[in-house]
Amino acid sequence: MKRIISTIVLLIGTLTFAQVKNDSIKGKDIEAVTVTVRKATVESKADRTVFNVANSSILAGNTTWDVLRMTPLVSIDNNDAIKAEGESVTVYINDRKSVFTGKELKEYLATIPADNLMKIEVITSPSSRYESAGSVINIVLKKRDDEGMKGSVTLNNKQNTKNSQYSNLNLNYHKKNFTQTLIGSYNDNTHIEKNSYLYTRYSDKQISNFNSVDTNKRQSPSVSSTSEYALNDKNTIGLILEYYQSKVSSFSDADGSISLNNDLQTYIQNQNSSGLNRMLGTNFFYKYYDKEKNRILDINIGSNYESQSGDNTFIKNGIDFKAAKTFNETSISYYNQTRNYYLKVDYTQPLGTSGSGGTLEFGGKMDFNNNVVPYDLYENIISFNPDVNNTDRRNDNFRYKDNVNSVYLNYSKTFFKKLETRVGLRYEHIDFKIQQDVAGTKRKESYGNFLPNILVKYSFSDKYDLSLTYNRNVWRPWYTEFNPFLIPNNEGIYSRGNMDLNPNPSDRIVMKLGLFKKYFISARYMFTNQDYWTTFATENGKTVTYPGNFTGKIEKYYLYANTNQTFLKNKLSVNLGVGWYYNDNSDFNLKNDLVGAKDYISYIGASTNISYTNLFNKNINLSAWVEISNQNNGNSYANKANVFHTISMTKIFPKTQIETSVQLMNIFKRPVYDGTTFSNMGTTQNYSKWDWYGVSLSFVKRFGNQKVKDNIKTDVEKNGGGGK
Repeated sequence: MKRIISTIVLLIGTLTFAQVKNDSIKGKDIEAVTVTVRKATVESKADRTVFNVANSSILAGNTTWDVLRMTPLVSIDNNDAIKAEGESVTVYINDRKSVFTGKELKEYLATIPADNLMKIEVITSPSSRYESAGSVINIVLKKRDDEGMKGSVTLNNKQNTKNSQYSNLNLNYHKKNFTQTLIGSYNDNTHIEKNSYLYTRYSDKQISNFNSVDTNKRQSPSVSSTSEYALNDKNTIGLILEYYQSKVSSFSDADGSISLNNDLQTYIQNQNSSGLNRMLGTNFFYKYYDKEKNRILDINIGSNYESQSGDNTFIKNGIDFKAAKTFNETSISYYNQTRNYYLKVDYTQPLGTSGSGGTLEFGGKMDFNNNVVPYDLYENIISFNPDVNNTDRRNDNFRYKDNVNSVYLNYSKTFFKKLETRVGLRYEHIDFKIQQDVAGTKRKESYGNFLPNILVKYSFSDKYDLSLTYNRNVWRPWYTEFNPFLIPNNEGIYSRGNMDLNPNPSDRIVMKLGLFKKYFISARYMFTNQDYWTTFATENGKTVTYPGNFTGKIEKYYLYANTNQTFLKNKLSVNLGVGWYYNDNSDFNLKNDLVGAKDYISYIGASTNISYTNLFNKNINLSAWVEISNQNNGNSYANKANVFHTISMTKIFPKTQIETSVQLMNIFKRPVYDGTTFSNMGTTQNYSKWDWYGVSLSFVKRFGNQKVKDNIKTDVEKNGGGGK
């Protein structure tokens, strides 16, 4: 860590000295000074933190996923789950909820070029306009509407353990009232990951140890089209089409051992898998916007279809407790299909003369999901010990259907130009049905939730302000987390879902103090009385992991300080954030019999983004990012902190509209995940060595007019709490 900080400090010092010296030499030739006003890299608002990345050197050669990793308050764990301030989030793109989650969301965002990014909003206190899933990350893309054709071509080569390539073509055409955007991308990536698992069972003191080296190859073409036509100055219609495909193949070599009562069982295992994922999304929208009266009507109707098919084969050779050799072959085939249909309506209306009576927002959404998850498993065990021989063939279709209907109302008003208020209420009702065709297990349920939220902000002056927000949220299980079909994993254990999972409600209070528009201090308190986390069990002699319901109160406290500074005529921008986390899990651990788990957890998280623009007046941009993070989730605790860092340099050639960049990723310390999961059955320690390190080279060629509109919300939308 000292080496990383020292390197960055030395880099900044060298740049500062060189720039001052260079400006002094050329000072005699300068007759006039032009001061360029730039948006702060990070803006802290009452309900959100905004990461302004447009025209930043951080974009060159990166994808949206790469930039999301470097966004303040955002962390990504070893399972590619995105979190804000340590809590789960829902991702929106241009205020439209993404249908992807987990690893699928990662792969989709990796096909969107960062060059299209305007900003990333981390909304920690979302208004009632958003669906109830805790914090929200809204990815806002640039909007180009200058006449004619413009675009860019990006080529990227990344060297980690293996070599990967990324290419992108971005086209935009605008003429009078019509705008057409077309984006095509292709990823060809290879990642290597090393994993180790140590499982200890309380009942009989069985110890299992597994080690694996996984090679994952992924070829991912994607294309998206956005067509927009302005009928007149108030009415606009449009159509968004998205297609994403991913061809996956992976190879894994593993070895393991199981120790029980001084007996030892060892094995080696090879895994071969291949799959094909496809996604097609459509969204037709109509927008009415009366600029004079600030009235907005948004109507969105669309559908999303996703399919996942593949085959997975395990070959396992081992020696059991009775010193008999065994041979185990397991094959799994699957073909999952997900269908989603939705209708969403939002309306915004100022009240009184020129909005003197405040702003009213209301709307609703109907969401329908129909998912089918078939599995076919064949397992054959051959041993010199006849008691061990076994052949198992299982197949089943898991079905999940739901209908989520929601309505919301927001009212916001500013009193005597100093006190901003927002009061909102959202109601969501879900009907869902899950079943297994062969096993015959079913569950049908419906329930509703009222979800209030409040925002109050008082500005003492243009230098001091204080805000307070309250939100109640409900996080519902993803459909695959219900599927109880037992699936073997390469780590030597099995995994399944849980049809009895319950939703996780939570309450959050946040207070934020702003000083001089540069310094921000926020404090958060969050509590929940029920959640679902990873648990382990022994079923028919197999170690099984699955999501389980955990009761008991969890209280989380969070203190965060952030500042954004600019130096050297706005050329050097530094953003620094430091957070202190404190979790009280004592009641949670006691009620769930989590022996050895920590009742109280205290840890520090921090990140910094540093950028320098136009070094030596030669159109050279530099940027650096460092993050210290701990991954503590429910009954899983990080054994040590992770340090991530990225350093990049971009050279711009204005006349030819060409950019070249080099990026160094985690070159001083390769990131690893080291955590322990506690359950009432035992503990599991997981150690993973990530492949996110190395060097990346990028080439970008632009053409046409590259000016963009600041794709921000209107005043009436901002006053109403923003977002969709």
